Amino acid sequence: MQTQPTSNETVQITSSQPNAKGKNLSILFELVMFIRPYKGKVLAALVALIFTASLTLSVGHGVRILIDEGFIQQSIHDLERAIQFILTITVLISIGTFFRFYLVSSVGERVSADIRLAVFNHVITLHPSYFEINGSGDIMSRITTDTTLLQSIIGSSFSMAMRSALMCVGAIIMLFATNIKLTLIVLASVPFILVPILVYGRRVRALSRKSQDSMADVGSYAGEAIEHIKTVQSYSHEAQERESFSNEVEKAFEIGRQRVKQRAILISGVIVIVFSAIAGMLWVGAYHHKVVH
Repeated sequence: MQTQPTSNETVQITSSQPNAKGKNLSILFELVMFIRPYKGKVLAALVALIFTASLTLSVGHGVRILIDEGFIQQSIHDLERAIQFILTITVLISIGTFFRFYLVSSVGERVSADIRLAVFNHVITLHPSYFEINGSGDIMSRITTDTTLLQSIIGSSFSMAMRSALMCVGAIIMLFATNIKLTLIVLASVPFILVPILVYGRRVRALSRKSQDSMADVGSYAGEAIEHIKTVQSYSHEAQERESFSNEVEKAFEIGRQRVKQRAILISGVIVIVFSAIAGMLWVGAYHHKVVH
């Protein structure tokens, strides 16, 4: 049976607002204490991740064989060999992806449950004055919504980031082995692609935090109103509560709409920048090939 983290090790999710920018990163680092009991599954998922990333990079080799030896040379034997290679790689990738997704997602679910338990065990030991300042609805939102967000980070986002990083390193190595000049051009264009994304991405992150806080306010307000429904009805404040709750919902909607708009602009800009860089790289490669031959 796995050892649960003690209440003294609880991640302080119930804190009202972070006082420093580095606090968000420190909270992520504190997640290690919850992941440590399941390091066996994490290592197995890491092996599956490296396995699938390596196989995905090798698909390009199969496509090259398919085009160069199968289509151009019109060799039926080479064509069948290339197809068999691609199908074998595809099956292996699907098997590795199954284990990676299952292991990472199960660890995310288990860690999320441990965090909820640790937070609850910590909350019930707090001084009563804490509950005078923070409403029960806000506390419930922290226990449910925020831990679900952490679950998505542990269960999918971190895995995808690791996969992208491994494939990026492998792709750069393969590019250097193929054509050094084009690889240097690609690496030189990376800052021009990343700087606008990072600058504009700050707006998206800020709006995402505001959207999460606004949804917590909506849940907190609804929870408080329902919890004291007898008081509300005894003073005939139903109309005022409906109007106030409607204002909270509209505020959350407006923040969510702005977040979606900024994210849509960011995605469109990324598509334009990335495909413009690819087009420029293809032009340089074609021009170099024409000059050489």
